[in-house]
Amino acid sequence: MKLLPKVLPKSLLWRTFLLLALLMVLAVAAWAAIFTSLQREPRTRQLAQMVVSIVNLSRSALVTAQPDKRRELLFELSDREGIRIYPADDDEIAAPLPADSPFLQMVAAEVRRKLGTDTRFSLARDEEEGFWVSFHIQDDEYWLMLPRERVERKFPLQWLGWGSAALLLALAGAYLIMFRVTRPLKTLADAARDIGRGRQPAPLAETGPEEIRSVTHAFNQMTRDLARLDDDRALILAGISHDLRTPLTRLRLAAEMSADEALREGISADIGEMDKIIGQFLDFARDAEGEPPEPTDLNSVIAHIAAPLQRRGAHIELHLVELPQLMLRPLALLRLVANLLNNALRYGGEAGPVEVETHLEGDQVVLDVLDRGPGVPTEEAERLKLPFTRLEAARTGASGAGLGLAIVNRVVLSHGGRFDLLPRTGGGLIARVSLPINQV
Repeated sequence: MKLLPKVLPKSLLWRTFLLLALLMVLAVAAWAAIFTSLQREPRTRQLAQMVVSIVNLSRSALVTAQPDKRRELLFELSDREGIRIYPADDDEIAAPLPADSPFLQMVAAEVRRKLGTDTRFSLARDEEEGFWVSFHIQDDEYWLMLPRERVERKFPLQWLGWGSAALLLALAGAYLIMFRVTRPLKTLADAARDIGRGRQPAPLAETGPEEIRSVTHAFNQMTRDLARLDDDRALILAGISHDLRTPLTRLRLAAEMSADEALREGISADIGEMDKIIGQFLDFARDAEGEPPEPTDLNSVIAHIAAPLQRRGAHIELHLVELPQLMLRPLALLRLVANLLNNALRYGGEAGPVEVETHLEGDQVVLDVLDRGPGVPTEEAERLKLPFTRLEAARTGASGAGLGLAIVNRVVLSHGGRFDLLPRTGGGLIARVSLPINQV
């Protein structure tokens, strides 16, 4: 029973269709069994009565016929009715009825009940096939042979053809019904998947049965509510960021006018950190879907971000292989690479060089950013992709709002890719971005 779920298809359409098909086949088989069972006994009595009547009529005809006319009578029965009568011989070979034929056994029992228990039956006498029945005239025993087609009814192949056609039509109807039921569910699943990737799907058509229309209407309402929440969040974050940068600018001017150099540098550093946090807020608030995709060279984007960091002394090693052009959103991709490199330099830049690798893996382009920092526990990897989340125990002294990895994850999902945080052999972290090549 444990192997059954592995054999069954995963889709609701095929599972329900196979269940309906099984029920139909079982119903047809049950109907055939019931029909066979109900018609067997009447047919047995009818055939037994026919055999008894033929035997009695033949015996009466032989008894009452003139001796010189009996031979002519036997020829007439054989020519017109296919009935042959032979006297029984001591050296004859007559095989009994097969035991695996319950129908013939029932016919024989019914005939014996009317003709006598000494009545014999055979399907072949002296290698001549037919339905043989014995009877007695005084002390003499005779065999009466009927053609087997009178006794054994051939299975009507046209019934099988019509039954198969009816079953196929019923299965086709069941498939169409299930397809109409599951098609809206598949559309709903695709739209939900788009929402998970940060996209805004078009409203779904509210058609079909009442239950499907109700689910579709609720989904469309949820989509509109989520879109409105995203717009409100972006507006709030943009407004707060704009309003905060104005006093920060005034504070920076005031700090520059201060005579205390240590105080001036401390205030400038705090203002710079606050400005970076505000920049992260703005990056997170931006809608990646609003930027149209265009053919983009991922290696050029990486080099564009890494070059100024290397000029400022950051130890970054690039190991880039030739990649195909991808349909990407360049500005969103710049934010993605910048956040990955800054994150790696902030937490692992002092422990060793930050390595950036690109390669092809099946139908995906893979970008790996490797550092030798404290790393991330496997059980915390998914949580760190959430907004405003930081791993304080592993990365002490970290600054920022905890939006860097959330921005990366959001951009990757908008491109239909995957973002993973993996442990690095020898210590450290691998931030891996996988983008499908079919986006080209």
